Amino acid sequence: MPEALLYILYGLAGVLALLIAVVLVRTFTFRPKTSKKEIDTAPVSFDGDAAVCALQKLLQCKTISYHDQSLEQEAEFQKLIDLLPELYPEVYRACELQALPDRALLFRWAGKKQGAPAVMMSHYDVVPVEESAWQKPPFSGIIEDGVLWGRGALDTKVTMNAVLFAANHMIKEGYVPENDIYFAFSGGEEINGPGALHIVNYFKERGITPALVVDEGGGVVEKVFPGVKKPCALVGIAEKGMLNLTLSMESNGGHASAPKPHTPIGHLSRAVCKVEDHPFPMHTTKPVKEMFDTLGRHSTFLFRMIFANLWLFGWVLKPICAKGGDLNALLRTTVAFTQSEGSSAPNVIPPKASVTANLRLNPADSVQGAVDRISKLIGNEQIKPVVGYHVEPSRISQTHCDAWDKIVSAVGGTWQGSVVSPYLMMQCSDSRHWGAISDHVYRFSAMDLTAEERRTIHGHDERIRLDCLKRSVEFYIRLMRQC
Repeated sequence: MPEALLYILYGLAGVLALLIAVVLVRTFTFRPKTSKKEIDTAPVSFDGDAAVCALQKLLQCKTISYHDQSLEQEAEFQKLIDLLPELYPEVYRACELQALPDRALLFRWAGKKQGAPAVMMSHYDVVPVEESAWQKPPFSGIIEDGVLWGRGALDTKVTMNAVLFAANHMIKEGYVPENDIYFAFSGGEEINGPGALHIVNYFKERGITPALVVDEGGGVVEKVFPGVKKPCALVGIAEKGMLNLTLSMESNGGHASAPKPHTPIGHLSRAVCKVEDHPFPMHTTKPVKEMFDTLGRHSTFLFRMIFANLWLFGWVLKPICAKGGDLNALLRTTVAFTQSEGSSAPNVIPPKASVTANLRLNPADSVQGAVDRISKLIGNEQIKPVVGYHVEPSRISQTHCDAWDKIVSAVGGTWQGSVVSPYLMMQCSDSRHWGAISDHVYRFSAMDLTAEERRTIHGHDERIRLDCLKRSVEFYIRLMRQC
């Protein structure tokens, strides 16, 4: 063998050995980090049966919100509001209430000092139901076999109840927080109503910057990350934006017996295929990076090797994302075509046809950038993009701070043994409005839910286990003790 070739082989072997060494060292040192803040695991006691009864009464209020307000039952919303002093009397005794427009309710629990306050959020409107498809009547609040049934049991009257019941209990016990705590509730979140925005504007006008904001979002779940056997408490530090984009095309119409080579629907079908065949590029943004870094450390050796060395093994994610699903949604802007419209008769070429897509925007993308990309990809000037309802991706919140540590401590004390991790929330929530004044906004629905239970959110047979309901109250007690 020529001496030069031998040197090359030795060199390659040395590089390979170094690469293997780097990968192994990074894998073995990729271990769970220790929490900076001590987690208080002391038992929390309160009247759990009373907490169940309070939520049961909230679920019996038919607070369904509709884009068409004529369909809403205003009396049911008022019924719920009138119930609150009865269910949480100590809150009404000790807290100041501001009723703001569009069914927004804001309570202020005064603290000992005038430092930055905490905000606990929820919404008390719910989505419509198809009552005939439910096993139990959706607004009766039936309790059976340790389960409370009803629309809003998970989304999110459970949180409203947990916040107010925890505060009611603590006030009764004589507790006074160090700084003010606000309880902010909206009655139109499901229709993107402005109630929460009124509350944020209230803070803006008074120059109040919250130290901590907590709203609905992730929960405590299992088997959601490869190789992780422990329960994972996912706390959203950002949420994706949303865009409803309609692709529309007009024609002269005509009888279907003598069509041109491509009708408007044919052109739109090609456009749909182009968009679906050319997904948006992947972006590993801060929420996802931190999620990989946190949960990857708790995974099995093989997955620890991958997530500790994504600079080398990042290609592994691409074929997984190509199949769609949660990982794909975490890493890129998604496009789901959901509606189409054409002719009113089967033998008439439509004078106008359209397809509508729902986009969930990655934090690295924007509404205008998404529209421009799709328009360029389609490459057909006859097809016009029409921008519908849209919101930009939210501001990304901090995790290396006192506010995050409080969340971690409250979760760790309530669900002992769970792994608390940042993540990117795919859905939109009222919390996005708070990004205008704070980068300490966290999205966590204080519940441990199975995959089956999560599917009932916005679906049939929404329900909550009583023990899960009580842990939600416990979480807020632990969190408020730190505020």
